[in-house]
Amino acid sequence: MQIKKLKMLISIVVFVLLTTVSTKATDECFENTSRAIFKFNMAFDDIVFEPIAKGYNKLPSPVKTGTNNFTSNIGNLLSIPNNVLQGNIKQLGHSVGSFAINTTVGILGFLNPAEKLGLKPHKEDVGQTLGSYGIGAGCYFVLPILGPTTVRDSVGLIADTFLDPFAHVTIRENEILSTSGNSLDYYSVKGAGAVDFRANNDKNLENLEKNSIDLYSSLKSIYLQDRENKIENSVKDRDDWENLDN
Repeated sequence: MQIKKLKMLISIVVFVLLTTVSTKATDECFENTSRAIFKFNMAFDDIVFEPIAKGYNKLPSPVKTGTNNFTSNIGNLLSIPNNVLQGNIKQLGHSVGSFAINTTVGILGFLNPAEKLGLKPHKEDVGQTLGSYGIGAGCYFVLPILGPTTVRDSVGLIADTFLDPFAHVTIRENEILSTSGNSLDYYSVKGAGAVDFRANNDKNLENLEKNSIDLYSSLKSIYLQDRENKIENSVKDRDDWENLDN
């Protein structure tokens, strides 16, 4: 079963290779549909995410910092295999070292002693790895709830669940090093990360909504620039927005 899934994943990646060579990320796959989904997402944000984010921001700072540390630490698990695939030995050391130290000394990642030791792992995913191989982003579109993406990044999103050790011990319910979980664990952590991200960017989003002539285009530009910077492992042109990967 796993071999069949792997073959299917490889086929999808090959398809992306063939279809994204001449397509620019600034091109839209289906703009009218994406704009309609974007309006739905903004309405969902107004009703669900924004109130939760504002409530979350009222929590004590140690709680918010601990949540951010915990979700980021688990995110390092996906970075480790991607560091290997990218041949980035330095970042592999940062990711492995940070996860090991924060999970143990840092009490399951709620604390971040690794940062004080100079370990600063970059968040890496399959979309970034494909980009590092020179695979183009493909056209841009918007997913319900999940938000902006490209053909390459949407394929990467699926591939992440095959490569991420945390996904294997939760949604796939495999046991790794005597550790196992379930789908609830996976989606709880992802949900907590999404709320933390939304709360951290509450003021930024408010300002963007007030000052943007076309909010859809503004968020598209921010997303594409952020992804390009991450592929290049660059910090240039970054503003006050938090990571857009949560």
